[in-house]
Amino acid sequence: MAVEIIPVESKAELERFIRLPMRLSAADPAWVAPLMFERREALSKKVNPFFQHADAQFWLARKDDRDVGRISAQIDHLAKSDPAAPAGYFGMIAAEDDAEVFTALFRTAEDWLRARGRTQALGPFNLSVNEEVGLLIDGFETPPMVMMGHDQPFTARRIEEQGYAKAKDMYAYISEAFLFSDRVEARLKRPLPAGMVLRQVRMDKFDEEIRILSDILNDAWSENWGAAPITEAETKHLGESLKLILIPKWIWFVEIDGEPAAFVVLLPDLNDATRDLKGSLLPFGWAKLIWRLKFQPIRRGRVPLMGVRKRYARDRRGTLAPFVLIDAIRRESVKQGLQAAEYSWILEDNKPMRHILEGLNARIYKTYRVFAKQIAPTGDTVT
Repeated sequence: MAVEIIPVESKAELERFIRLPMRLSAADPAWVAPLMFERREALSKKVNPFFQHADAQFWLARKDDRDVGRISAQIDHLAKSDPAAPAGYFGMIAAEDDAEVFTALFRTAEDWLRARGRTQALGPFNLSVNEEVGLLIDGFETPPMVMMGHDQPFTARRIEEQGYAKAKDMYAYISEAFLFSDRVEARLKRPLPAGMVLRQVRMDKFDEEIRILSDILNDAWSENWGAAPITEAETKHLGESLKLILIPKWIWFVEIDGEPAAFVVLLPDLNDATRDLKGSLLPFGWAKLIWRLKFQPIRRGRVPLMGVRKRYARDRRGTLAPFVLIDAIRRESVKQGLQAAEYSWILEDNKPMRHILEGLNARIYKTYRVFAKQIAPTGDTVT
């Protein structure tokens, strides 16, 4: 039978869209089902602040009277884009290992982008550069950490068959030793330079801290490849979503001459606590999750966010800040039983950050890829 492409419009269709990868990856021992309530919020145009500055469409593919694939297309109006070759994005890709299905999905997403004046397609972005980015191409044998993707090994080949090529790779580093080089360890034992203060997040001023974090993050990442500013609403939404699992002693700021200049966030790996819940917190999943987070040792964590204001890049206090911040979360997390920390994602050409992580004896254990393709524009565009 031919592949039928269905635009996702109803709640029932969105539910099928969310659940499809759970069936496709059911036999994969490294697969971790996402929490359904979190996925519903992330893809809700009423809830996720991303949709305040972006357009998006989701589709399901059906064949032989069953759902066999899915894809999204989106345009983030805040993302950097070359006016001569404006980019749109695809994401949420998951499908059976069937060339016909991939062809139908990508043709549909590209047509949608092309009709809106885009001449380049990049992805996968689920849904933006500030969320899940890239397709897993190496490191399939281990489960993903919180807010990181996991794909089937054949997917990259099927995407390449559609005319896509590598645009950029990003790495997930893992540290299991938590030891800096002797030189860095010796430096960390000395007092902080004058004007440099390390402090823990102030949970009683959470909204203010979110604003500070957003401001540092956007400044620090503004020149990165593919950068799109994260809005305060998006950061606040993320913070509120994660408040249940936030550990205050795992979130630190550095102030320089009284100005918040850098920060780091370490999250406990929620996936490690929810692997057996199959995406549902009902009827007893909530109780299990809260008990595990409160009373079981937290073995794994992920650093999804860290940044230093650009103006301090050549200030010795600014160059010291990442080491001081990582040392703070290292000391506090090890006390609670942390055995491994992931730092992700890291652009392949982000040499300064890679140098820091390799000085921490961290190693690359997963690689994610963003693909790109030039798509010819159409004569008529949709506004």
